[in-house]
Amino acid sequence: MRTIILLLLTTTILSAQNDHYDLYQKKVFETQNGNLLYRIMYPKNFSEDKQYPVVLFLHGSGERGSDNTKQLIHGSSLFASEDNREKFPAIVVFPQCPMDTYWSNMRIVENDNIPSRQYDYTSSPPLPLQNVMDLMDELLSKEYTDNNRVYIAGLSMGGMGTFEMLYRRPDIFAAAVPICGGGNADMVDGYAKKVSVWIFHGAKDNIVDPKNSLDIAKGILGAGGYPMLTLFEDANHNSWDPAFAHPGLLEWMFSKSK
Repeated sequence: MRTIILLLLTTTILSAQNDHYDLYQKKVFETQNGNLLYRIMYPKNFSEDKQYPVVLFLHGSGERGSDNTKQLIHGSSLFASEDNREKFPAIVVFPQCPMDTYWSNMRIVENDNIPSRQYDYTSSPPLPLQNVMDLMDELLSKEYTDNNRVYIAGLSMGGMGTFEMLYRRPDIFAAAVPICGGGNADMVDGYAKKVSVWIFHGAKDNIVDPKNSLDIAKGILGAGGYPMLTLFEDANHNSWDPAFAHPGLLEWMFSKSK
């Protein structure tokens, strides 16, 4: 009996935690190169006669798949809270990357048995990222999108995808929030002066080296940009938790305009 009660309580708690998932409509973006699954949340009292900011969120590697749901595990509740939907009405998009693929052209190399990540932006973008770019092109062609207020955020693998998206489409975004990600610090010139960037990382991250975030911030500074950088001294890889809890995050992001 106790086991049954615990299972019921656990199911009830998880269901309550995921209640906001229903706010994100399930969609499929069809392309010649395969389909992209995504979820999209429209503002309350959405009207095509108005214009709204657009937020693109790229999930981490653990949320890859084909269920069109797991990508909502981290970050979706932040935008879906009643308070934030009132303060920051926006169109919020959560695409899902298929298994065994990535948002970024990243590969892990071993140097003296120490793994490091290398990012190659000179070749074509990964197919999932190309599909996201095509989806954004279609969405931003709508009259109800405010193309001066388009934002991108992502965590871990999604943070890596955020940096690569900034490189490939620097003219789209007004602000970016890469969390515990990484990228090519030598290829920031195209977006350094155009996009407001707030980088988050955990100082104790043993999955993705925080030094790469520092290198990118340094690269942006060297290219004439003015990035914000927050390093959480006690956070490991899950620095998205304190990042999402930062009281000024959304205020900062939605204040930015091209």
